[in-house]
Amino acid sequence: MTERHIIRPSEANTRDVFEYALLRVVPRIERGECINAGVLVYCRAQSYVGARTYLDEARLLALDPDADVAGIRAALGAVEGVCAGGAAAGQAASDDAGRRFRWLIAPRSTVVQPGPVHTGLTVDPAAETQRLLDLLVR
Repeated sequence: MTERHIIRPSEANTRDVFEYALLRVVPRIERGECINAGVLVYCRAQSYVGARTYLDEARLLALDPDADVAGIRAALGAVEGVCAGGAAAGQAASDDAGRRFRWLIAPRSTVVQPGPVHTGLTVDPAAETQRLLDLLVR
């Protein structure tokens, strides 16, 4: 390792590693078409798990005019509730942030699906959640 790759304690990196996954809506699984509808972010160093969702109803209905918009909104809202913790998280309320994130990225629905997990560095995971929503979903 060269000298430039060594981080001394006085030069500690102020950014933390985070993981994120997109939430995708696949209204007709047999067609394989999807739209991005949210983002999940987890930062272990800051014990943060958060989700932001945005459902573009016009795009959804263009893919499937018979899509259950209310059901999809409810599913996306449930994801945000689990991330927020408290009563809205139900049984997951007592789980730590990492366990809730892992539970949310596990495939369980054919309509609202998590995408692959990616990583990055951030100072503020909540701001990163909003940035990723604006960049990848809206």
